Amino acid sequence: MDLLRFSTAGSVDDGKSTLIGRLLYDTKTIFEDQLEHVEETSRRRGDERTNLALLTDGLRAEREQGITIDVAYRYFATPRRKFIIADTPGHIQYTRNMVTGASTANLAIVLVDARKGLLEQSRRHSFIASLLRIPHLVVCINKMDLVDFSEERFEELRAEFAAFAMKLEIPDISFIPVSALLGDNVVEHSENMPWYEGTPLLYHLENVHIASDRNLIDVRFPVQWVVRPQSDEHHDYRGYAGMVAGGVLKPGDEIVALPSGLTSKIASIDTLDGPVDEAFPPMSVTLRLDDDLDISRGDMICRVHNKPTTGQDLEAMICWMTDRPLTARGMFALKHTTNSVRAMVTDVQYRLDINTLHRDDGVHELGLNDMGRVTLRSTGPLFYDAYGRNRQTGSFILIDESTNRTVAGGMLLGISG
Repeated sequence: MDLLRFSTAGSVDDGKSTLIGRLLYDTKTIFEDQLEHVEETSRRRGDERTNLALLTDGLRAEREQGITIDVAYRYFATPRRKFIIADTPGHIQYTRNMVTGASTANLAIVLVDARKGLLEQSRRHSFIASLLRIPHLVVCINKMDLVDFSEERFEELRAEFAAFAMKLEIPDISFIPVSALLGDNVVEHSENMPWYEGTPLLYHLENVHIASDRNLIDVRFPVQWVVRPQSDEHHDYRGYAGMVAGGVLKPGDEIVALPSGLTSKIASIDTLDGPVDEAFPPMSVTLRLDDDLDISRGDMICRVHNKPTTGQDLEAMICWMTDRPLTARGMFALKHTTNSVRAMVTDVQYRLDINTLHRDDGVHELGLNDMGRVTLRSTGPLFYDAYGRNRQTGSFILIDESTNRTVAGGMLLGISG
């Protein structure tokens, strides 16, 4: 079975945590003691029904305030597919948490309250999903029970969002009317909305095609570890372990190692279960080569005639994640694939107004949760692709060396930007 990672986004009180709780409950992927605890907590709080949002809102402050603060990851599976859910916050001050949760997602669910319509945070999160190049977006018009399951209201909101989405770069957008509280169109078709001819949310999640979302053209293999067993039985074994970040690798393929530029051929591809005939994202494998090359952690293996960009002067969009503002001349540790270097932010070009999608060119610093374009200079070369071409080789994080905290997530724009 393949794995689908998806995140939820939207404004406060749109029902993200309730929707995920409903998915977990209706697919029978929660334990009885979990359900009993949630039922008891719901009664103690005076809730009319079992509050399924409590299945994901795990922090005490989240339960007290009735909001999501941190990203909550939940796992479940059906006979067709495995899932990892990232329940992300709706509050504007937790935008950095939303970016973190959505950064690895194949699909984003944006909830819209059928009564309130498309709010600022719904637009903001949809734009961030577009910026992060999440290929599939599902717009769940939630709380349909509070608008009498009105087809007219659903079509009105669908048209409004479709007009807004024309500004976004999301190739696949679907619309589903749901009631997360009652379960309508979450796992089963809703009898209250016979006019809706589409599929329930779970069916869509089980069947959305994600295999072609991965870059299977450009071979990219960041080396994470050099495997040199010291046993007598394997004394001559030398392999290069890592996760395939792009393309398809096969024994016999001619490759080049960066930064050395030395070439060889793949002798074999090993996994924990034995040799395989090919490797592709996101498989973790060990490559053995015909030649004994000087390759170490942070190097990149790729095809001879299809190399990534190599550079130290970088253009990137970043999300700033800490209270201290980012200004030019800031120095950080930069983590990109398996490579770690130091980097200086040489210029803050502009801040992006996520609400209007306009550039604030007169702003030359970024505050907490701001997104903007910067230039960086790294102490060593990075081997990268533009983020829009490969999310794995086009992303990085900045780390404050004094605190070891991650202060920014970035998306490389390529040479031309």
